[in-house]
Amino acid sequence: MSTTRTAQLMDGNGLAARIVAETADRAAEIARRAGSSPCLATVLVGDDPASVTYVRMKRARCAKAGIRSRHIALPATVTTAELTTALTGLSEDPDVHGILLQHPCGPHIDERAAFEAIAPEKDVDGVTMRSFAAMSFGLPGYVSCTPGGIMRLLEAYDVDLAGRHAVVVGRSPILGKPVGMLLLARDATVTFCHSRTADLSASVRAADVVVAAVGRPRLVRGDDIKPGAVVIDAGYNPGNVGDVDFEAARTRAGLITPVPGGVGPMTIAVLLAQTVDAAAEQLGVPRTA
Repeated sequence: MSTTRTAQLMDGNGLAARIVAETADRAAEIARRAGSSPCLATVLVGDDPASVTYVRMKRARCAKAGIRSRHIALPATVTTAELTTALTGLSEDPDVHGILLQHPCGPHIDERAAFEAIAPEKDVDGVTMRSFAAMSFGLPGYVSCTPGGIMRLLEAYDVDLAGRHAVVVGRSPILGKPVGMLLLARDATVTFCHSRTADLSASVRAADVVVAAVGRPRLVRGDDIKPGAVVIDAGYNPGNVGDVDFEAARTRAGLITPVPGGVGPMTIAVLLAQTVDAAAEQLGVPRTA
């Protein structure tokens, strides 16, 4: 009698809760020793409902972790120059320890110019070119939050990446590319796939680890998953649908992240943890053992 394989779910909610609890303890220690709580500034352009919701959620999580938040709401008509001026001002404000620019900002905004207006020491979302370089060269800095959350999930589930073939589906500058660099740093062999990849199925079938980060629902077919592979779904599409055909993939994978409840909560947890790291560094509070 045959049995159907069912992948183990990678619980992002549980791991994120532990990270946030540890972060809250560290924030309280910083406030006690420095007389100032960590502060994250959130910057929102326009009133896109999804972006408004994301920022509200992040600010609520900050409050639970003992992190102060300062919100800067700018009109949809703001120019790139006006946005970069606001970000430069926050970068120069000693009371602000981390900066989050909610994106997308609108087609009229040069987002790269806006990101580069964030001081590297306050780039807790890991979006600047300097942060990407640090990730690529293994230097101190702040990682892009979703890739950072993915790496923490892999560590928590004791996934040995050395020598394994990782396929990243997506090449965005704050998700696909940086997670590839972080996987490479852990001695994985990394293949990037994207919209012009000639045979995506063939690449996925060869992968020991699949990271889907392209923003297209169920693009990665379940029957392409190599038996026992690790599947990380960083996509989130309307209807709580990821970039992977979850129901089919879970019958072949060894480990898989659900959507929601996998990568998403880890992104916010890493953002909060890096905000506290930045505050400790700027306020001169060494981390206690």
